[in-house]
Amino acid sequence: MLGRLTRTARIAALATTVLGCATAAAPLAAQPLEIQPPKPAAAKPAAPRPLRLPPPRPEGLGLSRTAMAEASAAQPAAAAATPVAAATAPQAKEAVQPAATPAPKAKLGMPATQEEAIDRLNSYLNSFTTLQGNFIQFAANGRRLEGRVYIQRPGKMRFEYEPPATVEIIADGTSVAVRDKRLATQDIYSIGQTPLKFLVRERMDLAREGTITGASIDGDILSVRLDDRSTLGGTSKITLKFDLVANELRQWVVIDPQGYETSISLYNLDTRRRPDPKNFVIEYQRTL
Repeated sequence: MLGRLTRTARIAALATTVLGCATAAAPLAAQPLEIQPPKPAAAKPAAPRPLRLPPPRPEGLGLSRTAMAEASAAQPAAAAATPVAAATAPQAKEAVQPAATPAPKAKLGMPATQEEAIDRLNSYLNSFTTLQGNFIQFAANGRRLEGRVYIQRPGKMRFEYEPPATVEIIADGTSVAVRDKRLATQDIYSIGQTPLKFLVRERMDLAREGTITGASIDGDILSVRLDDRSTLGGTSKITLKFDLVANELRQWVVIDPQGYETSISLYNLDTRRRPDPKNFVIEYQRTL
């Protein structure tokens, strides 16, 4: 009995470390998406106020009657010049008016609600059948591991760690093998008993994979948080981080039932090249 518990704890810790997702049906409520507020724009200086002109000089101020009579005789000539001055006045007015400041443009392509965010991530996860790339894993104890990941849907996947790690995780569509090359051991499990279905399911629906607890956007990164209550040992908290600009899954972070956090970051992802089928072969005789 103790040996069975040890093996169960072993696969629970390892599977949660790598993926941390399993199925737990829960409805998705449409909620506003948490968006980090943008930095306030710098205040622009107020436009200068136009100077008020002095009142017009009264006609005939300080002139004698004779001079006033001469000025009256010259009024027709002044009236002819008035339209020219009136025509040039609007131009001067336009010259001193400040240019209108265009309103800031809203960021395009960003989901506005939690439901839209989940749909966006679901669409990405369902957009490819094959994927391969590099990963960097940080464990709760600070240990850093690197390797390659290969996926072929439905059901096939391989996590291949670089030395000094000696572990391989292989899914062939039916079973999952956790192989330790140094200890020459191999444990076989049904794929339905592990959280590996998170990446190898033929059709993904995050709302059915766990309980969605929230979604937020920080810059161009969409984070979706969910609880997986079907993880061996209790509930795991999972955060998926998706790059809205590059349209790629960048990272997942898992907090296991004991509270230990593990993160896996992805890069150099290729969804066009088909992985070698040999990557997904389990040698069952090793287990026997």
